[in-house]
Amino acid sequence: MDNVLRKERKLTKRPLVLAAVILAMFMGAIEATIVSTAMPDIVADLGGFSLYSWVFSSYLLMNAATVLIYGKLSDIFGRKPVLIIGILIFLIGSFLCGLADSMGQLIFFRLVQGIGAGAVMPIATTIVGDIYTKEERAKVQGYLSSVWGISAVTGPALGGLLVEFISWRFVFWINLPLGVLAIAGLWLFLHENMEKKKPEIDYAGTFVFLISISGLMFLLVEGGSKFPWVSGKSVLLFAISALAFILFIWVERRASSPMMPFNLWKVRSILIANIVSLTTGVMLIGISSFLPTYVQGVMGESATVAGFTLTAMSIGWPIASTLSGKMLLTIGYRQTTIIGGLSLILGSVLFIFMNAESGPWWAAVSSFFVGVGMGLTSTAFIVSIQNSVEWDQRGAATAANMFMRNLGNTVGAALLGGVLNSRLQSFLHNQPDEEMRSLSVDSINELLGGKESQLSDKMFHMLQEGLAGSLHAVYVVVCIFAVFSFLFLLLLKKGE
Repeated sequence: MDNVLRKERKLTKRPLVLAAVILAMFMGAIEATIVSTAMPDIVADLGGFSLYSWVFSSYLLMNAATVLIYGKLSDIFGRKPVLIIGILIFLIGSFLCGLADSMGQLIFFRLVQGIGAGAVMPIATTIVGDIYTKEERAKVQGYLSSVWGISAVTGPALGGLLVEFISWRFVFWINLPLGVLAIAGLWLFLHENMEKKKPEIDYAGTFVFLISISGLMFLLVEGGSKFPWVSGKSVLLFAISALAFILFIWVERRASSPMMPFNLWKVRSILIANIVSLTTGVMLIGISSFLPTYVQGVMGESATVAGFTLTAMSIGWPIASTLSGKMLLTIGYRQTTIIGGLSLILGSVLFIFMNAESGPWWAAVSSFFVGVGMGLTSTAFIVSIQNSVEWDQRGAATAANMFMRNLGNTVGAALLGGVLNSRLQSFLHNQPDEEMRSLSVDSINELLGGKESQLSDKMFHMLQEGLAGSLHAVYVVVCIFAVFSFLFLLLLKKGE
């Protein structure tokens, strides 16, 4: 292993490869925040607030479904070709998203974008694990997360500025030059020495997983809104999702090269890291997706201000990531992640107490503490996992952790979108005024994008009240997941 590492180091120009990896991760970093910042204006332009969460869910579904396949392919064919293909697909999806003329088109093109995104984050992270030694990894992964976070600082702010002064379409097109530069850097400077193996792809596992997650997402987003929770449709969707998940486990245990390598979960620290990545993934999507809607729709601020409240999370993340690399070497893995878990709880509690009068600074401080918690935990998880496995499993192990984060994002987008829609519809249905009851969830379009509203002042303020209450319910759920995350972190053994 050391001989291979030394040989590869002679051929691979590590600083330039690291720069290309950073560019690739930059696209993933700004994707979470720049699109969220633009969403209120996208809804105001294309309509369809009831489809709001599907813009995230469609992207995250394909991201989660493909991330483990890409991880496996990178262990077979090498990191370089697989990552380049993933970036190309991501760029095609980004270009098409910028051309969308309806919410339906945008949701479909986000599916395409998500297929490519599944390769970017896990393989970029794995490349760093490959070209740096075990001793260097904690420091470099901390720097990598730090640079990723610092880059993400520009995402919300840039998204707000593009939306306010140019067009929301450029939040997708800005990926194009970044992706081309990343591909060029990888093509020219990354040289891998490996023996290609016969591909063994778990297509059956991927198929049943897609059925299981798609059924669950549809139930979570539309249940309580388009159809009652207690209904034949709900029971059918739940049954399909549950049976497909049981079949997924059965298929994975018998596959020669499973999509989800369950043997990796036997290591206690990896098991807990993956579970907490799932719960924090729910939190992350809940804040990044819906905070701009709160700041613009409830507080009445501009897209640029909404973007800066998310920027605070991107500031806390890199600061904590840099500290995490050092803390792992001094106070250890368990203590580092527990401090991160406490920060997640603090940030989510602050969100619960936020109201229209709190102002964007309150939202920014809450966002900052969540970013600190994410930075401390995510960096520690990656370093721990990559130090626990050999080279030929590192791609799959890193991808498995990313998969759990993405799965948390996917389920979170659906679950929290469903909470938002059902609470808002319930609020409107229970209004005493018949004119108020005639409004729908899509009436929220009138609050967003800074356009002239056709509603009376009474109806406008009533919609603001309904949106605020519904988003408060979302933040309560986010806080519950923060508590779950902390409880799981306490299960880590002392000395880990």
